[in-house]
Amino acid sequence: MKIWQSKGILAWLLLPLAFIYRCIIWIRQKLYYFGFISHYQAPVPVIIVGNITVGGTGKTPLVIALVKEFQRHNIKVGVVSRGYKSKADHYPYVVCNSSTATIAGDEPLLIYRVTQVPIVIDADRPRAIQKLLATFSCDVIISDDGLQHYALEREIEIAVIDGDKRLGNGWLLPAGPLREPQRRMNSVDFIVANGSAKVNEIGMQLQPTTFYALHDMTCLQSLNAFIGVSVNAVAGIGNPDRFFTMLESLGINVILKKALADHHTYSGHEFEFENDFPILITEKDAVKCDSIKKDNIWVVPVEAKLPANFYKAVLQLIDEGAKEQYE
Repeated sequence: MKIWQSKGILAWLLLPLAFIYRCIIWIRQKLYYFGFISHYQAPVPVIIVGNITVGGTGKTPLVIALVKEFQRHNIKVGVVSRGYKSKADHYPYVVCNSSTATIAGDEPLLIYRVTQVPIVIDADRPRAIQKLLATFSCDVIISDDGLQHYALEREIEIAVIDGDKRLGNGWLLPAGPLREPQRRMNSVDFIVANGSAKVNEIGMQLQPTTFYALHDMTCLQSLNAFIGVSVNAVAGIGNPDRFFTMLESLGINVILKKALADHHTYSGHEFEFENDFPILITEKDAVKCDSIKKDNIWVVPVEAKLPANFYKAVLQLIDEGAKEQYE
């Protein structure tokens, strides 16, 4: 929200509510700290990939990148997620080949389709992990979001921030975008900045790979095939402008843009334009468009690029944590 990017009049008016919210956070943290609310310690290392701001920051591409890195090292990894907007008939729910975005949620389904790792959805993260471990063999578990889910013990915390929007005006909800005070960033193991990174942050760049047709994933086009081409673009993600800007920076001529709400549910009318130019969408949007058969829609997958020393540090912390836990 634009009001969260500055300390304007409306933000000041909401500041008393932010103070109440801060008190609630403090009480909740103390209840966990003094043991009035129980914690769950998984028998394997848990990595939390989350943020302290409301809205999309790039957590899902980072989760996928971490999963692929563990797979390269033959480490069996599983993922748990809240499954925002999922409508499964029971929880915990195990994502499978027949899952849809409506049932599983768009982000868990995207992670599953790209990596094929075990994924369990449940707002109760400890219960999700118990189901995951009862059903699959996992050496490491990644929690997609859940930085504020203190009922779950964790070995590593990774906070992801938008490198452009940063922490907005720095105020708590509803006066600002923060779920927790800024000082919470001091306690995480890594801060990953999607875009521009500052000192002591890990820079993450989202780079497009080979485009594919929505109606046929085997129909591929290289990036070069779209350079200089006039297209329309549709995005229902946390920061649609980042997607549009990326396309334009690649030399693609974006004529019309449709920015939709994050986790938007597609019906098909979103792809109606006055022209017949190709339409480019994100891979997160694509998983919600299985029933849409237009042949001029192209999906733009992205890969998160991070420095090698980041992965090395994560693997080292996992190894050290495992030794401490099981010695």
